[in-house]
Amino acid sequence: MKKLINSPDDVVADALAGIAAAHPGLSVDAKERVITRAAQTRVGKVALVSGGGSGHEPLHGGFVGPGMLDAACPGEVFTSPVPGQMLAAARVVEAGAGVVFVVKNYTGDVLNFRMAAELAEDEGLAVETVLVDDDVAVQDSTWTAGRRGTGATLFVEKIAGAAAERGASLTEVAALGRRVNAASRSFAVALTSCTTPAAGRPGFDLPEDEIEVGVGIHGEPGRSREKIRPAREIVASAMAAILADRPMEPGDEVIVLVNGLGGTPLLELYIVFGEVASLLAARGVRIARSLVGDYVTSLDMAGVSISLCRADAELLALWDAPVNTPALRWGV
Repeated sequence: MKKLINSPDDVVADALAGIAAAHPGLSVDAKERVITRAAQTRVGKVALVSGGGSGHEPLHGGFVGPGMLDAACPGEVFTSPVPGQMLAAARVVEAGAGVVFVVKNYTGDVLNFRMAAELAEDEGLAVETVLVDDDVAVQDSTWTAGRRGTGATLFVEKIAGAAAERGASLTEVAALGRRVNAASRSFAVALTSCTTPAAGRPGFDLPEDEIEVGVGIHGEPGRSREKIRPAREIVASAMAAILADRPMEPGDEVIVLVNGLGGTPLLELYIVFGEVASLLAARGVRIARSLVGDYVTSLDMAGVSISLCRADAELLALWDAPVNTPALRWGV
């Protein structure tokens, strides 16, 4: 294993110290392991809190800032944060209008955020939860009941965050987040495994001439293991799965995320985006907005995930609203 770390036991703590040093707009509580905005949440604004295992950066800490999250809770690598972190985050950022928890549909995240919501409500805090379950590759697995939460987490955090910034109520922000999730679908393909610092070796064996089709963001198995083939064919297969589950009609507008999993050159991601664009154009579907790059990663895994969100004028306006975070910044 070759990694730029000091010790496998200190990876998350050392990374948090680096985040604090690199981004003065963030406040990092190393003891509670909570990342918040340096400025206090505006009184009367709904607060957004999310989190999950480390190793998916910039998700979630990289999306803390004006226009997106108020706080993020990083767990150990590929391990859910604990309820105490989530409760601490809610206490810090709640500003009189309640808190929305954005939760990826993984068993540990769901259970821990649910417990944190109950503890927060016992303290008199109003909490709504938005569950993200956009992955069409696997319906149920060892890690989830139902679909996994993947790339659409970014869509939910950006659009719901913009609505909260504009003064939407707790109920409105949560409803909007659920609407974005319902409009979104994702599919991922891995070319290699990833190596966790604690294990020191790849999480699974993937021969040089094979790919994992429908992989999860922790390296969980997908639908099938297949031979490597041209990008055009891989994208066509992923898009077929997405569009079979969430059909698009001529004239529809979509936000497209072509997301690297941590070890994929941007050159290859743009090849994938070109294939996605061609397939959507052939259906008469317009790409209204797009992102290409590493946003929801799996450590050093080579591969790609494709996420589509069918968007109307309201969602596009919220997508375009100003955002100022380490990983997303526009309109400021």
